[in-house]
Amino acid sequence: MQKLLTGMLVIALPLLIIGEILHFAPVLLFTLSCLTIIPLAGVMGRATESISIHSGPRVGGLLNATFGNAVELIIGFLALEKGLFDVVQASITGSIIGNLLLVAGLSFLVGGSRHPIQKFNKVAATTNSSMMMLGVVIALVIPAIFTMNKPSIATGISLGVAGVSLILYILGLYFSLVTHRNVFNYTHDMEEEEAEWGMRRSLIVLLAATLVVAFASEILVGTIETVSAQLHWSTIFIGVIIVAIIGNAAEHSSAVLMAWKNRMDIALEIAVGSSLQIAMFVAPVLVFAGALIHRQLHLVFSWPEIAAMSLSVLLIAFLSSDGESNWLEGAMALGAYIILGIGFYFL
Repeated sequence: MQKLLTGMLVIALPLLIIGEILHFAPVLLFTLSCLTIIPLAGVMGRATESISIHSGPRVGGLLNATFGNAVELIIGFLALEKGLFDVVQASITGSIIGNLLLVAGLSFLVGGSRHPIQKFNKVAATTNSSMMMLGVVIALVIPAIFTMNKPSIATGISLGVAGVSLILYILGLYFSLVTHRNVFNYTHDMEEEEAEWGMRRSLIVLLAATLVVAFASEILVGTIETVSAQLHWSTIFIGVIIVAIIGNAAEHSSAVLMAWKNRMDIALEIAVGSSLQIAMFVAPVLVFAGALIHRQLHLVFSWPEIAAMSLSVLLIAFLSSDGESNWLEGAMALGAYIILGIGFYFL
């Protein structure tokens, strides 16, 4: 997989640079940007993981929380700067439902095809599900309800909800990395693994990959409106499906690989943990960043987006409540994702 991603990067990045200089067609630039960002997200993940192992599980957990969704943060900030609020909200929605249904579903399906019944930490799954209920079903639904008859309070309520979500996310990190670290198996796995790269090399790779992702993301964001018009895709569909998938492609492959190896605790942690980061870390950070650059992002999502996120959380919470998974549960989660994708396509 790493060789495939490296080959993709070696081909796509030079073509993207040439295309930007020679002003290739927007659809081609959009495609090349996607093909560049996907392997770079994987490189950033590997660098962050190496730094985390060198730093120890506690600092490493904080680094993973900060840089785990760096691609989504970069794309979100650039879209915010251009005033593409619908795209930012749609990418948040897409990352949440993509991680919960697509990543978890593929993990259940692939892992279950090799291991009929896979077990995972029920306590950790229940804790993460409860956090997701708070971060999505409550924090992202309340603003929509309270602003229905009074849109003028959207800014105030968004900042307030973002602040509470960020604090609770930090408390959740403290819970999983300090007071109850024995409950979460991935911290022990981190201690046992060897770093792929040294600390210095990891930092250099992370910095270089971040800069190139910023370059590719700026081109990507700049072509979204034109691509939307030419392909007759709504910006919401592009944000929910396309942007979300390219930002999480590396995590998708990692989670499925862990499930194939019967390490379902880690696979589920990647899927649900990434969704938590989006809902309770990335979204609040973008709200505050928007306030600083006078591009205020409101956490007032459309009702189709709210329904999609809420139902995704409820489905995964139900499927993981018994601490076991199988391939049929994976098929059900994937089926739900495809149905939502069809809905957003025709929205």
